[in-house]
Amino acid sequence: MRRTSSRPSQSRRTRTASARRWPRSAKRSPPDVIRVAVSGAAGRMGSTVVEAVEAADGMGVAAKADPELGVSLDEALEGADVMVEFSTPETVSENAVKAVEAGVHAVVGATGFDLDELKSAVEAADGDAKCFVAPNFAIGAVLMMQFAKQAAEHMPECEIVELHHDRKLDAPSGTAKRTAELIAEGGGDVHEPIHSIRLPGLVAHQEVIFGGEGQTLSIRHDSIDRHSFMPGVVLAVRKVGEMPERFVVGLERLL
Repeated sequence: MRRTSSRPSQSRRTRTASARRWPRSAKRSPPDVIRVAVSGAAGRMGSTVVEAVEAADGMGVAAKADPELGVSLDEALEGADVMVEFSTPETVSENAVKAVEAGVHAVVGATGFDLDELKSAVEAADGDAKCFVAPNFAIGAVLMMQFAKQAAEHMPECEIVELHHDRKLDAPSGTAKRTAELIAEGGGDVHEPIHSIRLPGLVAHQEVIFGGEGQTLSIRHDSIDRHSFMPGVVLAVRKVGEMPERFVVGLERLL
């Protein structure tokens, strides 16, 4: 479906399901773009997402929602196809539900919220828009987690050390929690507690250390710049509308 320069006056809530869902990606012609609303756009991650979306082919920033910018999420969703959520843990579930009920797919990158609560809220919401959650958008971090799951089958005893900048609110990180889940799925035993370090100068780092008889194995990933997360964010924006399930966790599901 090709958009014209004039926007329809009807609200997004009243659009048909076929207009909101997009496996319409196959129907897009080059002038069409995925319109992205960035929630938490004044933050460090949010502002980096804005830059990445503006630089990516086939998408553009429809709105930047943030109290500091004086733009509410309700306003931002009016002209959007996808919302990227990087606000605060306290507002994630509310924002995601607002998005999907407005027919806007949600890509959630914020951490520190209750994942089960978010899943229940999204699945109970009106409409059929999708929600994708990534504990970490860095491709290398996703590989680190998958390698750790594979290693756990052969060296089950392990510990996780995660290091982040001193302004990160949650500990342990969402990446560390997800890594522990995957290791458990692989038959491993993550020793408690997960070790969390918060210091200035860090961005996002994690090491998984496995121990066996007479040997250790370390799997480590380092994000030295926030731009390391942007290819994953852009990928999620492109693919969220094509997911077969309404609620999906983990960038590996889109690779």
